[in-house]
Amino acid sequence: MTVSALPLPWRLVSFRRPSWLVAAAVISVGVPPGSESFGPGVQVTFGDVASAGLVLAAAFLLATRRVVLPRAAFLAFGPLVAGLGISTVCSADIASSLPGFVRDLQIFVLVPLAVVVLVRDRRDLTIVCASLLGLGLGEAAYGIWQSATGNGASMGGQTVRAVGTFGSLDVMAMSIVVGFAFLVLTAFAMAAPGRGVVTVVAALAGLGVLAVALAVALSRGTWLALGAAAVLALVLFDRWTAVKVLTCCAALLFVMVTVAGGGSQTVVDRSKSLVGSIHEPDRSVTDRYHLWGAAVRIWEDNSLTGVGVKNFPAYRDAYAGIELSSGSETADAANGYVRQPLLSPHNEYLLFLAEQGVVGLAGLLALVGVLVAGLWRRRRARDPLWLASVALVTFLLVNFLYADLGGPTCALVAIVLGTVAARAFGTVRA
Repeated sequence: MTVSALPLPWRLVSFRRPSWLVAAAVISVGVPPGSESFGPGVQVTFGDVASAGLVLAAAFLLATRRVVLPRAAFLAFGPLVAGLGISTVCSADIASSLPGFVRDLQIFVLVPLAVVVLVRDRRDLTIVCASLLGLGLGEAAYGIWQSATGNGASMGGQTVRAVGTFGSLDVMAMSIVVGFAFLVLTAFAMAAPGRGVVTVVAALAGLGVLAVALAVALSRGTWLALGAAAVLALVLFDRWTAVKVLTCCAALLFVMVTVAGGGSQTVVDRSKSLVGSIHEPDRSVTDRYHLWGAAVRIWEDNSLTGVGVKNFPAYRDAYAGIELSSGSETADAANGYVRQPLLSPHNEYLLFLAEQGVVGLAGLLALVGVLVAGLWRRRRARDPLWLASVALVTFLLVNFLYADLGGPTCALVAIVLGTVAARAFGTVRA
């Protein structure tokens, strides 16, 4: 069959740049998800639909033998699939675990593998990184407008929290998207060849917009993960450059705190609460500590295979103390006041332990180990694509310590994992 005889979607895949499909899937994540749910607690977003298209496109290329999976893919994703399957079969409620099985397979296996197949050379990888940056800048600009005009989510009685197109029902989503963009732009600003004055000014302006949006997003977890990832990227690139940049950032932060007033005081107060999270935690942090304790106790009683994917909420109250609140509160102009139940421990590692046991966590750690080892073997500190991959995977690993996956950014995280995997497996041609 000739290319011209194929249906339009497959003709697009047959072009030399199937990575444009990945870029389109990235941009689709920013489409407002709406409020309708399909099935109990399962929401299908535009990003999910687009990521399913990536899987179909990759399956077509594999079936027609245009590409082959790298051997490293089996080492990275095989243990995770096995652990996920074993924990689902051994689940306390297999019927309720099946949707979770499909969801985890989508996020951690199918979509990342599809990206590995569709991203074939450095230009492809650059296209995907550019789409991450474009989405982040768009969300950042909208988030800054929300904060400046009081059209954001509620925080301390003021609707000044930037949430982008995701709304208050996913208050962390915008900060994660903007965080990805910040790291990509940082990597390219440092390591991209041929940096002229115009390029440097444009990069600094972009970083400024992203930094302001991250500040008004008021997401402490994102700040921590972004700080760890950015510092690591700077040190790997050049230690002296890292010292100079961090010194300038510290001085700028001091000035901002000193002259803070009005709406900026909210950012300062939020920053100070990071220190208080240890000895004087607020309600959000206290609930997180109780959820972590509940997840550990669930795992201790179901250590090998856990209680099954999506079954944490059913066991939460039996293992958590009475101090745990019944839910978190969100509010914005579009959705109004909503009380959301606490359906996860807000820690991806503990979620794997509680729901999939040691078997499931071992699969996740195997994936992480193969990615990190692959990046280390193919390290090139002056390569912006390598630096971006290291920064992105570091961001995710740190963020997983106090957050887990949910909402419209699930598809985006899957694409980011695939982007990192493509660089780590060495399948990206020069």
